[in-house]
Amino acid sequence: MSTLAMPQIDQSVLNDREKIVRDLKRFTNPINVIADAEGIVPYETDALTAYKQKPMVVVLPESTAEVSDILKYCHKNNIKVVPRGAGTGLSGGALPLADCVLLGLSKFNKILEIDFENRCVVTQPGVTNLSLTKAVEHKGFYYAPDPSSQIACSIGGNIAENSGGVHSLKYGTTTNNVLGVEIVLMDGTVMRFGGKKLESEGYDLLGIITGSEGLLGVLTEVTVKILKKPQSVKALLLGFQSVENAGQCVSDIISGGIIPGGMEVMDKPLIKATDDYSKAGYPRDVEAILIVELDGTESEVNVLIKKVEDIAKKNKATYLRISKNDEERLRFWLGRKAAFPAIGDMSPDYLCMDGTIPRKKLPEVLREITKLSQKHGLRVANCFHAGDGNLHPLIMFDSNIKSELKRAEKFGADILKYCVKVGGVLTGEHGVGIEKRDLMCEMFNDEDIQQQLHIKQAFDDKSLLNPGKVYPILHRCAESGKMHVHKGDIKFKDIPRF
Repeated sequence: MSTLAMPQIDQSVLNDREKIVRDLKRFTNPINVIADAEGIVPYETDALTAYKQKPMVVVLPESTAEVSDILKYCHKNNIKVVPRGAGTGLSGGALPLADCVLLGLSKFNKILEIDFENRCVVTQPGVTNLSLTKAVEHKGFYYAPDPSSQIACSIGGNIAENSGGVHSLKYGTTTNNVLGVEIVLMDGTVMRFGGKKLESEGYDLLGIITGSEGLLGVLTEVTVKILKKPQSVKALLLGFQSVENAGQCVSDIISGGIIPGGMEVMDKPLIKATDDYSKAGYPRDVEAILIVELDGTESEVNVLIKKVEDIAKKNKATYLRISKNDEERLRFWLGRKAAFPAIGDMSPDYLCMDGTIPRKKLPEVLREITKLSQKHGLRVANCFHAGDGNLHPLIMFDSNIKSELKRAEKFGADILKYCVKVGGVLTGEHGVGIEKRDLMCEMFNDEDIQQQLHIKQAFDDKSLLNPGKVYPILHRCAESGKMHVHKGDIKFKDIPRF
């Protein structure tokens, strides 16, 4: 990053690079060890492409035993390890270090068991998100979490970042859909948490693993639950002359006791960009669109559609369209799913931010983002999982202009700080990684950080797994001049939690 401090390079490890490469070839097929300059280039960044660093060596193991042997070796020799899934992460969580072994899980790409009776799938972590649904849809089942990158992102990466998607409002993020994992600790120990049963005894270690961003262990097997497809699914495409009206419509839908399968808002810049890119057929004469998907029995869906129609009209909707069939419903979502590549057509580079706020603060935060856009002199387009207040401002810049990257970083930091200020959090589903690492002290005080690090040390006593991510390098908020002392008080007590 332009101003990012990373862990100090261990020169003694780099001096032994040739020996380390030879040793690693003993633990897996030598072809799975990539050490040439050209071969490691594809691994120098994840989807946060503004920041790059070539790893010392890349290893692509094929079994749990190989992962265990590699980690045991690295633990013994004090070698840093950075786990990597499909590389679609947006927070720099898989950014390598110059003296690290990058451990890629792309060869863990098999679905091991489909258990329709228990409504679950046992899979390796390198299997893509969409592949799970494709594997079970012939029996009328699907896997609920659906990130925009689901065609490429891996299940292991989804667990690392606790990924969500447009249907997380009703069916939860990854943590609500994972039943069990097999995980290899840094010292090579293989452990299992959870399984096919819905509840586990003792501490919720599975909950700690989900969203841990590769800091606690390396996943080698995952059990997830699958859901039966609903009898009926329909979507409404609503247009408003202000984002405020769209935001109020969202609040009124939720407060009316309606929990849609998915609910997404896009502002005017993104409407144009996505419609140009995908030809989804969005209205161009509105300031914001709201997509509301309803599922259940046919009679239930019909009743809910009428209720949402009435709520939309009360909030001055100027455009209303109901999907007539599945093809039209999927077309409504086409543009939203294409938001990221659409912005890529508009700008050489962009940062996709990820903050979560109370729903009632949505208009205020969007106004602030507009002000910040003017302040930093950079364009921004907004899409968000409206129902749970998860914002994704897309900051456009040109990395060839050095000042723009710095301005984009400051712009993004200001957005996330404001999210915290109004009672929200730094991230919803993209993780902390390196992107938000140095903002952690905006949310947590020194004691909070230290307690989290105690958990990290219990799993990884030498702090060799994915170092430099999530927690500030200094480890102490006071050292970075950002001590946020809350004394155990809950701020913003008037805001409903979600």
